[in-house]
Amino acid sequence: MKRSALLTVGLLPVAALSSGVSSFALAAEAPAAGWPARPLRMIVPFAAGGAVDTTGRMIAVRLGDALGRPVLVENRPGAAGMIGVEALLKAPADGYTLFVGAAGVLATTPAGQEKPVYDPLQDVAPVTLVATFPFVLVVNPSLPVRSLAELVRLARSKPLELTNATTGQGTATHLVAEYLSLAAGMKLTHVPYKGDNPAASDIMAGHVSMGMLTPIIMVQQVKAGRLRALAVSSPGRFAPLPDVPTVAEQGYPGFAAESWHAVVVRSGTPREIVQRLNAEIVSMLREAPDLRAALEAAGGKVIGSTPEQFGEYLRTELARWRKVMKAAGIRPQ
Repeated sequence: MKRSALLTVGLLPVAALSSGVSSFALAAEAPAAGWPARPLRMIVPFAAGGAVDTTGRMIAVRLGDALGRPVLVENRPGAAGMIGVEALLKAPADGYTLFVGAAGVLATTPAGQEKPVYDPLQDVAPVTLVATFPFVLVVNPSLPVRSLAELVRLARSKPLELTNATTGQGTATHLVAEYLSLAAGMKLTHVPYKGDNPAASDIMAGHVSMGMLTPIIMVQQVKAGRLRALAVSSPGRFAPLPDVPTVAEQGYPGFAAESWHAVVVRSGTPREIVQRLNAEIVSMLREAPDLRAALEAAGGKVIGSTPEQFGEYLRTELARWRKVMKAAGIRPQ
């Protein structure tokens, strides 16, 4: 796939998304009188303490207050988030089970599965895109590069010698690195880990050369000098690292890729319930300064989209990462 073709599959800004996505089964027109009449549960497809879990718990507390019923967080980690997805799909489409996920479980993992556990465009109903997060390209400070251009020259001169740490095969951190490698004509050796923490630790220790990882861990390590940041993947600069240029600024116009957190429910959930959940979550994202501050401290840009906007965004993400996987020769799992 040509570089220009890859770069056209860029991030579609939420503000530019159109509404009225008819292909998404947002909800059946069923009555929801008396909802909620009992506690709700929010499935988090990762272990407690991580970034998605933190986002889910902050939303759950405030949503429970707004609805007058507690929202109980249920962690269902494993199988790249698919155990949590299966729990959602087994629940009734009655608005009592919510799911908070990230780009990996809702887009890149199903995009990379030969026989996906679920179809994100048919099996879930979008509620809202909560926040987006850039990827930060970091290297060990001993690597003799101080810009993306220098890294590309080094990688081109030594194909497959530079090693790239990711959070696993087919994850968002893997695919965004492949996206950059294709655009820049680099060939890197993939080294998968089980999370950002071990990946970052091995870059700092010099066991691997680089990684394009989420910022929650990277920012403090960069400021402490234990990692060197060369670029951010977002369309604009990243406020916690204002001196680090974007990939697009460094010779790759149109390059943009971000991770994100979002809330969904089962497809077939009554439309009025989806709309109520959206209204309550968007309201808290706009009006709860501590929630916004926590998301921004983790490197997030708070969004709060409509269900239709998030549905179109999800469609774009799936299409983009499928093209990247095909161009990179990444085989479905």
